[in-house]
Amino acid sequence: MTASYSAQNIQVLKGLEAVRKRPGMYIGTTGIDGLHHLVFEVVDNSIDEAMQGFCTAILVVLEGNDVIRVEDNGRGIPVDIHPVEQVSALELVMTKLHAGAKFDKKSYKVSGGLHGVGVSVVNALSEWCEAFVHKDGTVYTQRYRTGIPDGPAREAGGAEAGGRIGGPAEKQGTVIRFKADTSIFETTTYNFDALSNRLRELAFLNKGLTIAIRDERLSNPKVHEFKFDGGVKSFVEYLNENKTVLHKEPVVIAGVREEVEVELAIQYNDGFNEIMFSFVNDINTREGGTHLVGFKSALTRTLNEYLKKSKQGKKLDESLSGEDVREGLTAVLSIKMPNPQFEGQTKGKLGNSEVKGIVESLVNEHLERCLDQHPDIVNHILEKTILAAKARIAARAARDATRRKNMMDSAGLPGKLADCSERDPARCELFIVEGDSAGGSAKMGRNRQYQAILSLFGKMLNVEKTRIEKVVTNEKLQPIIASIGGGAGNDFDVSKIRYHKIIIMADADVDGSHIRTLLLTFFYRYMTALIERGHVYLAMPPLYKVSYEKKTFYAYDDAEKDRLLAESGRDPGKAAVQRYKGLGEMNPDQLWETTMDPERRSIIQVHLDDGVEAERIFSTLMGELVAPRREFIEENALLVSNLDV
Repeated sequence: MTASYSAQNIQVLKGLEAVRKRPGMYIGTTGIDGLHHLVFEVVDNSIDEAMQGFCTAILVVLEGNDVIRVEDNGRGIPVDIHPVEQVSALELVMTKLHAGAKFDKKSYKVSGGLHGVGVSVVNALSEWCEAFVHKDGTVYTQRYRTGIPDGPAREAGGAEAGGRIGGPAEKQGTVIRFKADTSIFETTTYNFDALSNRLRELAFLNKGLTIAIRDERLSNPKVHEFKFDGGVKSFVEYLNENKTVLHKEPVVIAGVREEVEVELAIQYNDGFNEIMFSFVNDINTREGGTHLVGFKSALTRTLNEYLKKSKQGKKLDESLSGEDVREGLTAVLSIKMPNPQFEGQTKGKLGNSEVKGIVESLVNEHLERCLDQHPDIVNHILEKTILAAKARIAARAARDATRRKNMMDSAGLPGKLADCSERDPARCELFIVEGDSAGGSAKMGRNRQYQAILSLFGKMLNVEKTRIEKVVTNEKLQPIIASIGGGAGNDFDVSKIRYHKIIIMADADVDGSHIRTLLLTFFYRYMTALIERGHVYLAMPPLYKVSYEKKTFYAYDDAEKDRLLAESGRDPGKAAVQRYKGLGEMNPDQLWETTMDPERRSIIQVHLDDGVEAERIFSTLMGELVAPRREFIEENALLVSNLDV
């Protein structure tokens, strides 16, 4: 029997109902990232004012009870009556999708929030929201519940206008205060550090703009304030802070061509990894795009021209590749332009074809002039790129030799790998296990259909301190590369991996933590997409086995152990407690039950939320410089809840 389908089945969502019905379409997720997205949508409006030269300071405040307040000293949202809609412009901006001043190029020539849905989406997804606008000596306000105004915009008077929220009427600017809807979001508790890191990034990209964040949830409020007069130059210096640089001052290129404003800073260090961040109208283009292609092409072309003219060119039989000229390079490229066309919902990649040529020609011209004036910088860079090219050639030979060896081996897989029978990567798990003893237990305890085991042996290589030719030929890393599939480094193709869950299973002690860190460093540097796509996990083996009354329980930390002992009765002496010193102490059944069984295990998915901070942390912890590593450990030691010394 077919159900009837007629006009009465068609539902029209009015106002902001569509946002509340399908929040993921507008903010991506209702998890913590979506919650933070609300803050950034409001901040983006203030940043747009700063881009036009009307705002010099932004303040984000985390109040108690999960309330957020964002203040700026811009022109203030217009409050006069709209000639067509016959309500205040403030109400239009706060309650209508695609209502704003960013479409006609008159009020905002450049904007990050081009979709015009930002603050109205925040309003729609909040239990309540209120706006205060300071203009011409008067404070105007309007309050909303789930996006619906309590009444029209009005003048705020008395304590409301001059109190903590509204502030003095003499100032200009906008204050937006809201509480995210607990019925929509999985959590409404904001992460101060995550917000702070993004605000720091925005301060770098808008030189001279002061951005502060204050956490009033603490008895002693925590405050971070950012202001960088050097712009992207300061950004590059920040990224290279714990590295040995080849030239003291970053090379800075800035110019405007065909309404595209380009700002670029580059600086080489003695490391082997490229660090590159690109932005369009302050939006982090994590997947690159035409602006980044233009820069890379210009850099490769310019350095090849210099190599041909130099004596050092005789040291190399072939041209420098893009990979060669970017080894040890730290670069930040920021462009600002009208009407950027982004590919995908997340604005992760710039698609404007004309931008490639604009950036390429501008960088070619300015970089050549700059290097002409600094021959010492050129010599350091060319020496670095020539060594990189020789390493690339050696790595290519090593990979070819490995492929030939694998072709002779019918399976092409390492002997240490106990593979699973399932061939659908989406259903397969690879456990990378520390030690032969634990590996043996894991092989016996696993589900052979979909769980593969790769045992590690010996000391892992710290890839932060070596080039790729040493990585692809390393006897400890070769089995990992071969088992996962997809290659490594610039050759890595995430679509070819053999397992969609790669689980690092190491002991719950200092040595195990070191193994995990070395493996994460390898994945971050040479298989970045594994982490970006959420394929990497950390197993959480128990620390204790607690036995009493012929029953066995497992505790994953001291607090859980103490709770189990308390539950065992008035005489804890009757309970037997075993402290696991390593995975090898567990028999196969115990390892399956506690660490491998999908129904009972605890695993942590590794996320790459903040590329800037991830870069700095890996460089600090795994790099050559000892002093920054010691300082980082001293600063963060108290945050470690389970340090096993």
